[in-house]
Amino acid sequence: MQETRQNKIARLLQKELSVIFQEQTRSLHGVMVSVTRTKVSPDLSICTAYLSIFPSEKGEELIQNITKNERQIRYELGTRVRYQLRIVPELRFFIDDSLDYIERIDELLKK
Repeated sequence: MQETRQNKIARLLQKELSVIFQEQTRSLHGVMVSVTRTKVSPDLSICTAYLSIFPSEKGEELIQNITKNERQIRYELGTRVRYQLRIVPELRFFIDDSLDYIERIDELLKK
């Protein structure tokens, strides 16, 4: 079970990462990236972010691009949270496919 401090930092990082992705994907028309969940390790050194990408066909391509630019994203995150956190955690990104899973279940239930 996560501690209160971990939850607060996870919410802060989720909010700031979502703003960063919103600004970066503005130039890509028809693509939306949202941060669905973040988890922070107990020592606050690693942040795991789960991303929901629409349309899901471009998910693998975008996640590869995001992991390639991880240092730049971490730097921008650091400039946003520099007064709240002493150390900016290392970022890890994963695709959150729960919406695709829910959609698939709905299709099966309709049949």
